[in-house]
Order: sequence, then structure tokens, then C-alpha cells
Amino acid sequence: MSKYRSKLPQLNGKLFLTDGGIETTLIFHEGLDLPYFAAFDLLKTPEGKAALYNYFVPHARIARKAGLGFILESPTWRASADWGKKLGYSATAMNEVNRASIDLMHELRAEFETAETPVVISGCIGPRGDGYDPGAEMSRKEAQDFHAAQAGVFASAGADVVTSITTTNANEAVGMVRAAQDVSLPSVISFTVETDGRLPTGQTLKDAIAEVDRETSHGPAYYMINCAHPTHFDHVLTDEPWVERIRGLRANASRCSHAELDQATELDHGDPVELGAQYAALRRRHPQITVLGGCCGTDHRHIEQIGAACAKAA
Repeated sequence: MSKYRSKLPQLNGKLFLTDGGIETTLIFHEGLDLPYFAAFDLLKTPEGKAALYNYFVPHARIARKAGLGFILESPTWRASADWGKKLGYSATAMNEVNRASIDLMHELRAEFETAETPVVISGCIGPRGDGYDPGAEMSRKEAQDFHAAQAGVFASAGADVVTSITTTNANEAVGMVRAAQDVSLPSVISFTVETDGRLPTGQTLKDAIAEVDRETSHGPAYYMINCAHPTHFDHVLTDEPWVERIRGLRANASRCSHAELDQATELDHGDPVELGAQYAALRRRHPQITVLGGCCGTDHRHIEQIGAACAKAA
């Protein structure tokens, strides 16, 4: 059952942590095989489900120990129709996987939520294509139709919110928001940006947010930035009013470009202490940024440093 759908607590100014780079952690630290980076595929075995559960535990413990909120982002970034077909899943099987993922989040919330640490369940939706390359862009209607299945399952399974992670273009973002609106779920759009702070399409973050807000009647609860290092987007977060719409960060550990990361054979985990300090510096300038997590190369060590640095700076 949804608990916070009608009133998301992360909008009230309290700091919320979320997890780090789930796929890079499971592959490089846990030695697990994730075809197409599909973490949801682990749910097909009891051992895989346990691995997913155990992945979230240290992140949730960090939030609870610090008295911060926590957002459970379901391991469903690749759990959409096209990626499912590549792995041999039918449409029915994909619906079951998405529901099972939200069920797992409910189990974790039951274990870790306290009065000081509200735990929000987010249904994670990824792009139809690659998280770095927009490829052949869909129309807004095509994107809405494509992402409707996941959004519908998340709504019926009791998610509090839908979060679109590594969104590469405004059209797909609009479609994702409309799909969530159709099932009365609040939504969050997290854009991927390149080393110049622009979307992979070349559009500025400012213009992308303006376009999505215009086409969805300010549909998203807020926006996030992910899959880029703070040095890639720091310069675009000015004092202009549009930046107030950005309330979350999930940065990469590495300063490398997406092209460089694609070619890398070893994980670049960067410097967790430095990353925490960079988050705190951004929050001092933009205190509305209250949702703090990581992306590629980050793990619970980065989240611990981010939480500590930002709580101290608050």
C-alpha cells in the first residue's frame, strides 16, 4: 500500500538519502552477472533476491543512523518491454517483475522505517534506449504509451512515486510524466548530462526542464541530475529561478565522460570524501536540493560521506 503518494516528505526540507550505483556495485563489488545492466533479473532466484535486499541494507542503515529520510529506488531501471525482450521476458513476466520489485521495497521499508527516518518507495523507470545516448527519439505519445505498463504496475503495487533515471531527452521525459499522471502517481525526472552540463541531445538543462513543465502543466514533483560528476554540472546551477525545480542529485564517482566510462575495464570509484564535500558545497548554494544519492561507481561509502557532509552543512 502506498504511504506517501499524496504528500511526499522529501518536499518538506528534510534531507533524504537514496542508494548509489546499484549496477556497478553488484557487478564490480559483488561479482554478479547483470546482462544489459538489468538488476531486476536477479529476482528470478532466491539468491538473487537476497543479493538485491542486502544491497539496500547498508544504505538504509546509514540513513537511519543519521536520522535522515531514505528513498528506496526499485531495481527496475531496465524492467521495460524492450529490455525485457532481450532477456526473454514476456509482457506478463515483466509486469510480475515490476510488482515483485515494489514488494521487495515494501519489505525493506517495514524493516528500516522509523519516525525520524521516513522511507519513500520509488518505482524506477529507465530510458527505452541507452542511458548515455538518446538514439532515435520517440514522440511524446510514443514515450507515454511505452512507459505506461511500468507506471501502471507501480501504482497498483503501492509505490509512492515514479522516478525516471538517466533520462536523456525531453520528449521521453514528457511521456514518462504523462504515463505517471494517467495512474495518479507523482513523478520525478532525473536527467543525464554530459561534461558540458547539457543533455545528450545538446539541449540545456534549463530548456529541458522548461519544456517538460510546459507540456505537463508542471507535472514532475521535482527534477534531479544523475550520471555525471558535480564538476560537469556545477556551472549550470546558477541563481536563476528554474534551478529551484532541481531537488536531487545522483552523481557519478568518476570525473570521466560517458564515452570514457563506456571504454573503462575497471571501476573508477573516485574519492568519497571529496564527493561528499562537493555535494555539501552545492547544497549551501541551493538548499532546496534535499535528495542525495549516487550513480555509476558510487556505493554506500559515498552515500555515508555525502550524508555526513550535507547534514553538517545544513
